[in-house]
Amino acid sequence: MAKTSGLGNALYISGNDLSGDITALGNVGGGPAALENTGISKFAPERIGGERDGRLEATSWWNPTGAHPVLSTLPTADVHEMYCCGTALGSPAACLVAKQVNYDGTRGTDGAFTFAMSSQSNAYGLEWGRLLTAGQRTDTAATNGTGVDFGVGSYPLFNGQALFGAQAYLQVFAFTGTDITIKVQDSADNVSFADVTGMTFTAVTSAPGVQRIATASNQTVREYLRAVTTTSGGFTTCTFAVAVARNDVSTVF
Repeated sequence: MAKTSGLGNALYISGNDLSGDITALGNVGGGPAALENTGISKFAPERIGGERDGRLEATSWWNPTGAHPVLSTLPTADVHEMYCCGTALGSPAACLVAKQVNYDGTRGTDGAFTFAMSSQSNAYGLEWGRLLTAGQRTDTAATNGTGVDFGVGSYPLFNGQALFGAQAYLQVFAFTGTDITIKVQDSADNVSFADVTGMTFTAVTSAPGVQRIATASNQTVREYLRAVTTTSGGFTTCTFAVAVARNDVSTVF
């Protein structure tokens, strides 16, 4: 893949598209803490992985009808955040279940009015995955999405299968109708797909809304994944985004 810029990115928070009001991302990071456990016989530090963590920092423009009503509430409940590095199908996406810890305004001498927002992960840490939707996707009927290639899979076979499960994130921006069920399917050949056990979101009946679901940690997930919508009571329109983090190595939360 060729190098790209940070243009054309998106930031979704709790079912709201704040991309047009975000001027910069200051920190999108995470991973396990490095715990030093060096023995006296060693000539360099030894480290093992500790607790997983994650964080996301963003700067927004003052918009009293856009980002401000979403960020200024400083909710005590978890927020779901999805930073998309591009909005094409398969683009990388950083997903976070977090606590929003601040919303600090700064009025510059040039007249600019911006706000700094930061979030700290809660329970899961930052997860990098891929979009199964081209940014936001709008369905007006039950639809089979396009498959995304998640690569060679787990060691030692590298045959396209990941042996350690996956996690999926859903952001719903708008919904009209009775219900819609969004699920993830996998395939070995990008032709024949089947539902992934544990990868069906709870039926959506309103918006905005967010969900995180996960398979078993030792579950095999095949190479190609797609987002599929179904309904039992019918719907008129649903606008949503789905990202999946597939675990090619053993992952514990």
